[in-house]
Amino acid sequence: MSRIPAHAERVFKGVIFDVYQWEQEMFDGSTETFEGLKRPNTVLVIPMIGDKVYYSLQEQPAHKPFLSLFGGRGDEGEEPIETAKRELLEESGLESDDWYELRKYSIPGKFEWDVYYYVARNCRKTSEQNLDSGEKIEIREADLDSFLSEIVADPSFRELSFKSEVFSVFNPDVVAKLRDEMLG
Repeated sequence: MSRIPAHAERVFKGVIFDVYQWEQEMFDGSTETFEGLKRPNTVLVIPMIGDKVYYSLQEQPAHKPFLSLFGGRGDEGEEPIETAKRELLEESGLESDDWYELRKYSIPGKFEWDVYYYVARNCRKTSEQNLDSGEKIEIREADLDSFLSEIVADPSFRELSFKSEVFSVFNPDVVAKLRDEMLG
């Protein structure tokens, strides 16, 4: 569902974000100018080999090192699963033929931006990393239970939607269901 109306006008085109404005009728009949942001969708990948989860310790210019999943933003016209496969290969050198869309989060408010989480099962190393000039990525691994209970809980783990799902409703049934989904 589009949160920015079709009649909205793009007033700024940025490298990542575009700003749209439109006149919105209010309940009293007056009109106000509303704004919304649009950006390419983002994918995040949880690669696995057996019950081992691979994640990253990343550094980017002007940021402290952080723990993260592999991923990034989609190119124009690229489907989310294509972005996921490309980003996983570039950032880790891993590939998989066994993909599962774990979740899709839509950023709330006046944003058009979806974040897709994929599990890539049965990964295999097929190449070396091919990182962007602004990326330093160290590949790390953990067993699935440690990943869900320790890595995701680490204050430097950046994937807040995923962290929120795991811990805001933390109970054995929720974790067991998420674990089963990830393992297939």
